[in-house]
Amino acid sequence: YQRRVHGDGMICFFTSYQYMEDMVSAWNELGILTELTKYKLVFIETPNVAETAMALQNFRAACDVGRGAIFMSIARGKVAEGIDFDAHYGRCVLMVGIPFVNVESKVLKERLKWLENRLQIKAEEYLSFDALRHASQCIGRVLRNKSDYGLMVMADRRYNRVDKRQKLPKWIQQYLTPYTINLSTDVAIQIARTFLKQMAQPWDRRDQVGKTLLRPEDIPKGNIHDASTIKPAISIG
Repeated sequence: YQRRVHGDGMICFFTSYQYMEDMVSAWNELGILTELTKYKLVFIETPNVAETAMALQNFRAACDVGRGAIFMSIARGKVAEGIDFDAHYGRCVLMVGIPFVNVESKVLKERLKWLENRLQIKAEEYLSFDALRHASQCIGRVLRNKSDYGLMVMADRRYNRVDKRQKLPKWIQQYLTPYTINLSTDVAIQIARTFLKQMAQPWDRRDQVGKTLLRPEDIPKGNIHDASTIKPAISIG
């Protein structure tokens, strides 16, 4: 649904280049890519830095003119860890799978041994935490300031497990309710439609004063660096 609703950007993260290539190849054979390009241009990250930079430039240009675009990238890559997709460049982010690190690394094996021997942290716990930290970093690319909004889709059944969800940041966990997990396609589309329509309504910055923005009286007159003296405009809890 998001691909049709407007000409903004969508980012799709995969766990590895090989997995991304396999998925793109399968989508091409099924005609899914052809269908996608009717609504948005498709750009893909590659190991080549110059090619990826050009793809990002064209992706942003497509979003700027209202054509819309999808950027396919990999977790733990340069795009996932260093590029922001704020405003209309990222109205939807899709995380396909859980980005676990390569356990065959000799350095990683030694680190896991040290963690287990010195801190009693099991390898499985560390690997899960590390993978979900990178997953949250990927989906957080679309929220870079207070006025940003976007859809976040975690496309893997393992995110339904409590032990996995508990390792995600609290700002993500608060939206993982029984009404937003393990959804069918039809229900997910309905939620996306409602959310995007709601966020598309006119927004007046003045209405947020005292709610999400500080009022002049909330700013301490003494030491402005002392955040502990600031009283919240509203109470949450």
